[in-house]
Amino acid sequence: MHYHLILTELCNSKCRYCYGKSLREFKNKLSKKFKFDFSAPPVLSISVTKLRNFLKKDKNPVLIFYGGEPLLEIDKIKEIIDNINIPFRMQTNGKLLHKLPIRYLKKIEKILVSIDGSREITDFNRGLGTYDTVIHNISLIKSKGYSGEIIARMTVSSCFPHIYEQVISLANLGFTSIHWQLDAGFYQFDFNKSEFQKFVRTYNPSISKLVNFWISKIKKGYVLRLYPFIAIVDSLLKNEKVKLRCGAGHSGYAITTDGKIVACPIMNHMEEFVAGNIEMNPNELKKFEIGGGCLKCSIKDLCGGRCLYWNKTKLWPREGNILICATIHHLITELKKKLGIIKSLIRKGTIPLETFSYEKYFGPEIIP
Repeated sequence: MHYHLILTELCNSKCRYCYGKSLREFKNKLSKKFKFDFSAPPVLSISVTKLRNFLKKDKNPVLIFYGGEPLLEIDKIKEIIDNINIPFRMQTNGKLLHKLPIRYLKKIEKILVSIDGSREITDFNRGLGTYDTVIHNISLIKSKGYSGEIIARMTVSSCFPHIYEQVISLANLGFTSIHWQLDAGFYQFDFNKSEFQKFVRTYNPSISKLVNFWISKIKKGYVLRLYPFIAIVDSLLKNEKVKLRCGAGHSGYAITTDGKIVACPIMNHMEEFVAGNIEMNPNELKKFEIGGGCLKCSIKDLCGGRCLYWNKTKLWPREGNILICATIHHLITELKKKLGIIKSLIRKGTIPLETFSYEKYFGPEIIP
């Protein structure tokens, strides 16, 4: 299984869609629906020995360094890599990538770096100078010999619905792997019906434009690894029915700073979603499944339910969730339209079938 290891809850960024909103989050009604436990320390307190012993019980463990900002705990990352021999991944804001020695970076085969598109949008969301710092650090680690997969991990807010332009800006910078997540449905207070309707009216056509661009490249033998695209197409080609695509609560969990195992990092302090602890056998961890309207949805077997936290907390009203789901329906419909072209290109040998294969559950949620 895949495990997000929360090395620290501290961060060296104050992003609009994370820090700014979470300051208001405790004022919502979640505390009336769920039990919270905030007793865990802000940084990892369990020993590396305990972590290693837990992971040894899993036949195929993958550890994802996560935070907060994981690179605030560089010494702990080094200690873990020095003492545990398994595949490593990392999700980071990229500001401290230059601090981790290259011999350790090379052990982390896939790195998700938060960058939201252009300099203007990234700096607006994440602070002045962030874009240049991240791009510089990525160039630096590549110059030192890092050859693992670097995934641009975008957060798309209602202020910037033009996903096509932002993905193209990152592709033009040399990013060959890109993922995005909509900043929608994760906070109770931020639903604005007219604003999000306007977002969807622009975002959906922009997705169509991006799909057409993606197909134009595939016709030339090049598959840009847009994770929401490749994963859905992979499932369509294999006639695969999926569970929740991020793996939360069934194939992926988070290890908290005090050694609890929870369904997802965002459920860090929610007692209802504790699956066990680090003393347990991974095979005995509690499983969680989506519920509600997702179970009757016509695209459930391709979407998987979008997000466990979103599905269980229901922070937005029904009309807001319908709008979110409209973006998912549109994305899947547009890719289905292109399936015949893709199959034809595979038969002709323009692209191999395995081009669309990907590692599940290591970070990209797949469904935005």
